[in-house]
Amino acid sequence: MANIRPFKGLRALPELVKQISALPYDVMDTEEARAILEENPLSFLSVTKSAATFPVGMDEHDPKVYARAKENLDKYIASGQMKQDPKPCYYIYRQQMGAYIQIGLVAAASIQEYRDNTIKKHELTRTDKEQDRVNHIMATKAQTGCVFLAYKSRGEVDALLIKYMSNHKPVYDFLADDGIKHTLYVVDEPLKIAEITELFGQVPCLYIADGHHRSAAALRVADVLSKRPEQSGQEEYNSFLAVIFPDNMLHILDYNRMVKDLNGLTSSELMEKIAEKFIINETIQDPKPKRIHTFGMYLEGRWFILEAKKGTFMTDNPIAALDVSILQENLLQPILGINDPRTDNRIAFVGGIRGLKELEKKVNNGEYMVAFAMYPTSMEELMTVADQGLIMPPKSTWFEPKLRDAMVVHLIGDEN
Repeated sequence: MANIRPFKGLRALPELVKQISALPYDVMDTEEARAILEENPLSFLSVTKSAATFPVGMDEHDPKVYARAKENLDKYIASGQMKQDPKPCYYIYRQQMGAYIQIGLVAAASIQEYRDNTIKKHELTRTDKEQDRVNHIMATKAQTGCVFLAYKSRGEVDALLIKYMSNHKPVYDFLADDGIKHTLYVVDEPLKIAEITELFGQVPCLYIADGHHRSAAALRVADVLSKRPEQSGQEEYNSFLAVIFPDNMLHILDYNRMVKDLNGLTSSELMEKIAEKFIINETIQDPKPKRIHTFGMYLEGRWFILEAKKGTFMTDNPIAALDVSILQENLLQPILGINDPRTDNRIAFVGGIRGLKELEKKVNNGEYMVAFAMYPTSMEELMTVADQGLIMPPKSTWFEPKLRDAMVVHLIGDEN
């Protein structure tokens, strides 16, 4: 069962939410965050990316950086720019990107269910990135970024949330600078809270779509804090901040690849080797792949469509059949020498939100020699991998729209 619960969210004042709310810390570097903060000092990046509030060159993992995050969070609260709801609530978070809409429930998800794999993972985490979030949570006594969870759609849950929205006014409703519309409803009625809790209790499991480092860090924090004397098990740190969406509303974009060199090959030698495993066709039409097991390749100012030949990958293995695996095992590793895409600095990844023009630009200006456009991984593929306890290759999924930080913050200090 999905054991979720309401909590007393810390939220920006409605008239300030557009300025305060921010994209997640991990979709930008420190310099990009510094530029945003220079233009908008109210941005919550002062908390989630607090290294950007120091002079250039500051070590992002210096204890002073985490202390500054706490200091800046306290300023929002002390100034009254952010306030905590007086009683536990659920929150309905609606996002709209063009014609596409997704509606999720903001809730406190169970650390124990993360531990026992009722909340299923599909991705490995990096110790350094985990430790960064552990340090951030311990310093701020808050979970400032949401874990993006999914469940297999259940009509009664979806209908309840939509009906609630139709009968209530939102507390937030704004268009962010990137064109994404964000709407938030507060669910504070005890009967509705009980009904939502009961309905999610019938959901067999939840899936992490995005936020593996945030959830892993929350577990580590809970393991540390639970060792203190006189702990009841009901403390706020025993849960983590999540937004839970039905799988049929989620929008996965392509996660594309670029490689800096051709591993000593000429372009003709590269094409000859690729032809052993892929059917190659040059295209002057839209090079974006239209179906699974096809790939766009941009090389020397020309687009090609690659189609994986039958028999070059295992169709009965959910990992091997992923497009990211097919490209890695049949091209990136054996031909271009990218043995570990997680650590090799010759490869870079570009979220599909940037479009294929970004790939063309990076190749045309000489930063990279070749780029590959991917067909998006599906939610069905993700959940199949997670159900079997397997791990997807790195950079398999790119979800849009991104959840904005500071829509709701989960405080985990003893006073809450």
